[in-house]
Amino acid sequence: MLDAQEKLAEVQKKIDALNQDAAPEENPPAEIDTRESLALRKGQRVPLTKNNPALNEIIIESRWESDDDLEIDASAFLLAADGKTHADEDFIFYGNTRHTSGAVELDNAAIHIKLKKIPDAIERISFTLTIYEAETRKQNFGRVKVFVRVIDGAARKEIFRLDLREGFSVETAIVGGEIYRHKGEWKFNAVGAGFSGGLKALCEMFGVEVD
Repeated sequence: MLDAQEKLAEVQKKIDALNQDAAPEENPPAEIDTRESLALRKGQRVPLTKNNPALNEIIIESRWESDDDLEIDASAFLLAADGKTHADEDFIFYGNTRHTSGAVELDNAAIHIKLKKIPDAIERISFTLTIYEAETRKQNFGRVKVFVRVIDGAARKEIFRLDLREGFSVETAIVGGEIYRHKGEWKFNAVGAGFSGGLKALCEMFGVEVD
């Protein structure tokens, strides 16, 4: 049996372990710098790499506010020159969160892109938001305030921001934006377009087979 001193030592070890687990990271991620962010309007096209050739890691992050209790899913479609996906892996969503190339990875509402890893056959990547079971729950983006931002992942800087708080009514799917190749460079298109039919409609539009 342990004597009182040994018991006290065991208790102290457990306390130290709990404190260690609860301690903050020594090097937590830096806050995103938004001071030089450019506000975009729908349909605006802007360069990503032309003025910043070293840019490789970008994050497409979506945020929203709503009085309704709803679930919104972020997805990405890796598209060839014909505007379609050509493999199941080219559809990034909650059931397939990482592309086999390592170029695209979904983390909740943030899509991480490594530009230099994007396969040559991919000309464009579209970033979308859909409401889960929207028809059953009678929900749409008319009651949701959405914004999308593009972040330089390495520099921890917000590059662009697209405000989508207005302009939707019965839509259940949004193409927030897309990156695309243009004369050897990458550009961003602030699409901001809404669609009915939810995720299924987007899958059909982008060539993903759905049941």
